[in-house]
Amino acid sequence: MVNPTPSYKGHRHPVEVVSHCVWLYFRFPLGYREGEELMLRRGVTVSCGTVRRWCAKSGQAYADGLRRRRPRPGDTWHLDEVLIEINGVRRYLWRAVDQDGNVLDVLVQPRRDTKAAKRFMAKPMQKQRRVPRVPVTDRLRSRGAAHRKLMPSAEHHPHKGLNNRAENSHQPTRQRERAMKGFLSAGAAQRFLSAFGGISPTLPSPAAPPHHRRASPRDDHPLHRLGPRHREHLPTGRGLNGHRNHTPARLEAPPTSHPPSM
Repeated sequence: MVNPTPSYKGHRHPVEVVSHCVWLYFRFPLGYREGEELMLRRGVTVSCGTVRRWCAKSGQAYADGLRRRRPRPGDTWHLDEVLIEINGVRRYLWRAVDQDGNVLDVLVQPRRDTKAAKRFMAKPMQKQRRVPRVPVTDRLRSRGAAHRKLMPSAEHHPHKGLNNRAENSHQPTRQRERAMKGFLSAGAAQRFLSAFGGISPTLPSPAAPPHHRRASPRDDHPLHRLGPRHREHLPTGRGLNGHRNHTPARLEAPPTSHPPSM
């Protein structure tokens, strides 16, 4: 199911502010309160509750949009699961990545038997609309049974040493889990990790709108408001930063005197 594009009708802040808050929360191990403080430093007043609602409403839609813009994933898929604890209950986080480390899909399940393996392997195949050429898993029997049932034509590599790509992809989740002090429920973990896998690899931050940029003391300097065309007429002296200005003053020709008319 593809999430629709989030609607910004009725929002007081522009789209750039909303997307920047969502990107900050999913890209860095920050809480909603830290996101509020960072936006306040940029001159934008927004509450932590508003940041939480933006992330819940637009996080998955942003992640789906970023995945569609990226190149097509590779044909070698690494599938692995890791044990997580949610409110004292053990759950298994299944993850599929390609040979470049791009997260294809995640799924939180209570078991890791054959039925759970078949359910998880079917998800990335439905999203990518193809079968991987080489699926790489560990040596558990449930992986081989699911492989023979869903993708018998693929070349299965059941080897623990070859699955380091999937095991390394669990590290950002572990770091974020410690920063959040655990997940509240299995559904909350599924919603967060689905958006987290699509937004966290995005390195550049969306640019803040110009009218939300805080003015620096340098902007208040009267000489800084002059354009480059007017700065050419400034004499040699101290510049805006206290350094010597090497731009020579423009020499104007003296006015020519005309002889009085007779």
